[in-house]
Amino acid sequence: MKNEKDNQGKVIGIHAVSELLVQRPESVSRLLIQVGRNDKRINELRELATGANVAVEELSKEAFEREFEGVHQGVAAIAEFENSTLSEKGLFELLKGLDHPPLLLILDGVTDPHNLGACIRSADAAGVDAVIIPKDNSASLNATVRKVACGAAETVNLATVTNLARCLDKLKEEGIWLVGAADQADNSLYDQDLGGAIALIMGSEESGLRRLTRKSCDFLISIPMSGALSSLNVSVATGVCLYEARRQRISTD
Repeated sequence: MKNEKDNQGKVIGIHAVSELLVQRPESVSRLLIQVGRNDKRINELRELATGANVAVEELSKEAFEREFEGVHQGVAAIAEFENSTLSEKGLFELLKGLDHPPLLLILDGVTDPHNLGACIRSADAAGVDAVIIPKDNSASLNATVRKVACGAAETVNLATVTNLARCLDKLKEEGIWLVGAADQADNSLYDQDLGGAIALIMGSEESGLRRLTRKSCDFLISIPMSGALSSLNVSVATGVCLYEARRQRISTD
């Protein structure tokens, strides 16, 4: 969903824009650079844009501040992402085409764009086949998410589903085990088999898994905690859980 200040067509930050120009240069219509920026990283972006026949424009610092929220680093790309997310139908078509047991990440109500971006970045690094989010009660794929994801938003399959409970039932029908992360779960992450067809489900920042989502899970796991705090930030917890799944999958290859 687009709006004036946080538009899906705007990508900010040197790393995110660089990855976009490498991964999907055809989607970029303009590269915007703050007047006076001529350092090495900026010039590398200019070269990438020139090689991809992308127009380069300079804007004043004041213009950047008016147009873009967040830490833009004096760089932005204007791009089109009309087909950047999968529908539920597209998700299941993707799953049918895999030649290995799927590893999925489901985010049940993650509303902070920074957390969503960080989760997508971890998903890319861990080899997740698709990230699934509900259409409502979730952050959308906006400029902040793309910046935090550092290019992973252009490589990870992101599916948006209207009815998460129905999607979970369909995943189970396809033979995918649902593993939910919950602070109160007795079963440790490190004792859970994550080597097969798995969908790891993480809850919202404030309240964790919703009741219906929790009820749909085949297994509930928790991350062992040794300090004074009882839980981790959802993006950190996601990275921990995904890499345990990745570790188990590597060891069984």
